[in-house]
Amino acid sequence: MVGHSNYIPGMNDVLIVGGGLAGLAAAVALADAGLKVQLLESRPRLGGRASSFEDSSTGDVIDNCQHVTMGCCTNFWHFCRVTGLQSAFRREPFLTFVGPPDPTGQSAPDFCRFEAAKFPVASAPFHLSSTFAGLSYLSNQDRFAITCGLLALVSDRPQADDRRSFADWLRFNQQPASTIERFWDIVLVSALSESLDRISYASARKVFVDGFLANRAGWEVWLPTVPLDALYSDLLHPWLTDRGVDVQLKTGVDRLIEDGDRIRAVELRNSEQLTARQFVLAVPHHRVLDLLPDSLRHQSPIADIARLESAPIASVHLWFDRPITFLPHAVLVGRLSQWVFNRSSTTGTESSALRPNPGSKSSGAKAAVSPLSCYYQVVISNARELATRPHSEVVAEIVAELKAVWPWANDAQLQHSRVVVEHHAVFSPLPGSDEVRPPQQSPISNLQFAGDWTRTGWPATMEGAVRSGFLAAENVLNQLGHTQRWLQPDLPIEWPLRLVLR
Repeated sequence: MVGHSNYIPGMNDVLIVGGGLAGLAAAVALADAGLKVQLLESRPRLGGRASSFEDSSTGDVIDNCQHVTMGCCTNFWHFCRVTGLQSAFRREPFLTFVGPPDPTGQSAPDFCRFEAAKFPVASAPFHLSSTFAGLSYLSNQDRFAITCGLLALVSDRPQADDRRSFADWLRFNQQPASTIERFWDIVLVSALSESLDRISYASARKVFVDGFLANRAGWEVWLPTVPLDALYSDLLHPWLTDRGVDVQLKTGVDRLIEDGDRIRAVELRNSEQLTARQFVLAVPHHRVLDLLPDSLRHQSPIADIARLESAPIASVHLWFDRPITFLPHAVLVGRLSQWVFNRSSTTGTESSALRPNPGSKSSGAKAAVSPLSCYYQVVISNARELATRPHSEVVAEIVAELKAVWPWANDAQLQHSRVVVEHHAVFSPLPGSDEVRPPQQSPISNLQFAGDWTRTGWPATMEGAVRSGFLAAENVLNQLGHTQRWLQPDLPIEWPLRLVLR
């Protein structure tokens, strides 16, 4: 194994600080190369912000927030294939959009099925054209504006110094208020957890082009079939251990210790010091500067990390005495509730055989089942205002919305509720934020940064986290004389969009 002259027998090749997805991706790549890796995580479980906990009232293991991945996330899927995690995800064949409430209260909301055309000849970006037309709550004016907006989005490539917000871009392209509320806002707030005036044009374009327009598989939604803790602690932890990774949980790091132009060790909160040849700092952006040596913390561009802001995401967990819907999930338009997930199947309290066909016009129809404790999670992105409200008030508003969408739910009794707000869920994709995101290679040769907040070309997503971990690992491998490449290419752009881009 190629190394530096200060190599000490028995020393770890790489020490990774942080057991979130970025740190786990780096560990997978480095362990696969046969390096001696130690991973330190301050929490009692792996996964970082993608974590679960047991609800004391119900005994259910619940996720702090529902995590969703898409077909365009090529590096996340490579991570899952290598480790065997792909079997713990299911592909959703369609999405259900529930139209906004009728202001008069006279009519029920529209249930609209969103899916790609079945015909193989329907290449991207035309694979979703028919389903856009089927969103019945959109007016003809909305559909025309969306078509013009998507064409403009494809042709308007952002520049390196682009500081436009997406709200500015929408105004410039004369998108009507109703179109913004019923289309652009629904997609982007859910994907990026910010209001449109706080989303950079480049981040918004990334969501639409990579997720919906470039490849017919890009938009596909995949959900974990087990709690997140089972993914990373029960499935991935043994995979890492089998490959020699020393995973230390409940091991908090106080600081990194510099020696000359290198990092020599990390000092734990109990004052113990651990050494290694290479280090990967894979913690959230708001914790990075506190762990760095003074000489590094105050120099540019590292000091600019402090300019990154966080965006909160809230999840409201609800347990009823009977099902309120058999849809696996639904996107609610024009309400506080943004995305409802039926989690009863994950916790084992619902039989999938009891579900009616959710694709029919009566997709919300009531079904007769035996009383069960039925668990639903409502996810609310861009949750700053919600985080300041009493939890009881939030729960009451959301339950009222659900009962308005599914009227038979008025017979259901709410047995238990829980509101979880992740205040640092993601970094905010503000205009200009890409300029302050550092590369994985730090100014110190044997220190790498990993996290969705680093320079990956992606906003704050699981894909961005895995990309950063792979890039950090590639840098380490290169310094130690290895040549493996881990970063995966994007999905290929299909020919109709290639013609437009040219």
